[in-house]
Amino acid sequence: MRWDSQKIDRERARSLPGLDVERVRTFDAPEALGIRFHEVRAKSALNKVPGDYLPFNWTVNAFRGCTHACNYCSSGDTPILLETGRTKPLREIRVGDRIYGTRKGTTYRHYEVTEVLAHWATYKDAYRIVLEDGTELVASAEHRFLSRRGNWKHVVGAEQGPLQRPHLTLNDELMGIGHFANAPDTDAPIYRRGYLCGLVRGDGNLASYDYMPPGRGLQRVHRFRLALADFEALRRAQEYLGDLDVDTRQFIFAAAAGNHREIRAIRNQTRRGFEAIREAVAWPRGSFDLWAKGFLAGIFDAEGSYSQGVFRIANCDPEIVDWTSWSLRLLGFDYAVERSGRANGMTYVRIRGGLREVLRFFHLTDPAITRKRSIEGVALKSDSKLQVTSIEPIGKRQLFDVTTGTGDFIANGVVSHNCFARNTHTYLDLDAGRDFEREIIVKVNVPELFRAELGKPSWKRELVAFGTNTDPYQWAEGKYRLMPPMINALRDTETPTSILTKSPLVIRDLDQLLELAEVADVSVNFSVPTLDEKIWRQTEPHTPHPRKRLEAVAAFNEAGIPSGVLIAPLMPGINDSPELVEEIVSIAEEAGATFVNGIALHLRPGVKEVFMSWLSAARPDLVPKYEDLYQDRAYAPNAERRRIGSLVRAPNLSWDSRYSRRARLEARRRKRAEARAEPEVVQTKLF
Repeated sequence: MRWDSQKIDRERARSLPGLDVERVRTFDAPEALGIRFHEVRAKSALNKVPGDYLPFNWTVNAFRGCTHACNYCSSGDTPILLETGRTKPLREIRVGDRIYGTRKGTTYRHYEVTEVLAHWATYKDAYRIVLEDGTELVASAEHRFLSRRGNWKHVVGAEQGPLQRPHLTLNDELMGIGHFANAPDTDAPIYRRGYLCGLVRGDGNLASYDYMPPGRGLQRVHRFRLALADFEALRRAQEYLGDLDVDTRQFIFAAAAGNHREIRAIRNQTRRGFEAIREAVAWPRGSFDLWAKGFLAGIFDAEGSYSQGVFRIANCDPEIVDWTSWSLRLLGFDYAVERSGRANGMTYVRIRGGLREVLRFFHLTDPAITRKRSIEGVALKSDSKLQVTSIEPIGKRQLFDVTTGTGDFIANGVVSHNCFARNTHTYLDLDAGRDFEREIIVKVNVPELFRAELGKPSWKRELVAFGTNTDPYQWAEGKYRLMPPMINALRDTETPTSILTKSPLVIRDLDQLLELAEVADVSVNFSVPTLDEKIWRQTEPHTPHPRKRLEAVAAFNEAGIPSGVLIAPLMPGINDSPELVEEIVSIAEEAGATFVNGIALHLRPGVKEVFMSWLSAARPDLVPKYEDLYQDRAYAPNAERRRIGSLVRAPNLSWDSRYSRRARLEARRRKRAEARAEPEVVQTKLF
């Protein structure tokens, strides 16, 4: 299984922690800026991309680590379950935060909200504990976890001697639900449209009708109104509608009375607003994970509930029930549809699988209403596979410790007691910052694995993307030459591909890529964040010169291989001046770039700390600006993202003569496909 390489009885010299591979050799490369290479033999080459909202389903990464790594690339942190039902990295927990711990009942332990009383860091020897479902835990030897039998057990101990104490073994199971799901990108337009669709269709009023006011002619009236008792969902709806330039006015719909809470509403009565909202809540055409996550969050805020261990979404509209079921099925949930038998057609969609699946729903979809996400009092029982599969020493680490009112807390889905360390982002026993650039894992057998996997009868010739994680043409590729045999395998199996790189080294393989282009679609694209020498050396010190990348764009387009430019990341106050961006667009246009896109800087947890540390040293004057832009968020505010997006104009390439070569290649590819489709003519035999 995946975690065999971490078993403590496996020969250490034959594997790297966290990689189910066999190490061939490790050596230093002084000629490559002090880089150390770890040559390994992997077990697979193709990686399946989860979901279907990206333009590719498969990726290949022959390297782990990247010499082209920029100063804003690093790791994340261990998620802690908050009172709101969301998560927060352990290193960002502060005194006074309200998080979940547990309390012991007569039969089961139950989840209980508790307050963080103290939080501090320490530095000591650490161990990585891996569970059967893939959950990873990093802690000191003295740290304790709650086992399935109800006993607290230290990470490491002994049966005799000074370390004699209850400790984890490979037979133990931990208590909890297992690792948390990743939160959706709530800033993405497709998520926001899904959320509005669920919320407005579930609880809103969107209508257009004719009206004859006294003394006036017939008028067409457009009306949108959304009334809710939970203002969190109302505020989110206002924000998302604002992205569509739909202004709404908030008003009191019903005053509080007795046991009934105040209900507020928002409305818009303009034709333009009505049309924009109607378009936003239209059912999608296609299968989009992110839309489904937004829709489920919205319909749950409107019509959902979680009480006494039962999760359900209620509605009378069969179409909404069908879309709710479709979205749950798309995201892999087990659910049941229960019809009430009432005259109004009320139907309930209920998620099965207990708290594990309920929390997965909350984390995957991120509903706005925190009241509905409460799990306080829910019994701590689960069918998650949390047996310990490996305990591996990983050397000294910075670890974090907290004190809570209950004496425990929920970290990465299991019950933890004191001194929990942040996760290392990768499964390797390597630092995720500097080591990522200097300790390079090379999967030397990837070409033959890749050819074998593409040659399987089940392979459907889907697009394979290179460069989605690490650069396939980094410095090491010049030494190992892993790409040429993989390009040949793509050609022989007529598999389309796209390549994203920062290196003109890819020109070395132009002839092979042209052969591939005869039988399948090919594109080679380049990341060019800036052309300013000083900024380039500050942010991408070990990458090829950006002007060389633009020359490569021209070379590929001249040859007939589509090539575009990604201006990313665009960092406010650093490389986002209109003059700098326009220079890239102009040169890209001259190079025949098939597209030029710009993406604003993302600062997810872990990345943010590293970037801000670099910013404090390189541009201290910008620290307040970034603290304001990225406070409590991974993405810049929408207004800032729109400003950055407007900097990049689309190049006009309709006149470019270099596309004639590409047209000939496409015609030749069609001709070959037609020839293969024609039946073979066989000479009739007399005898």
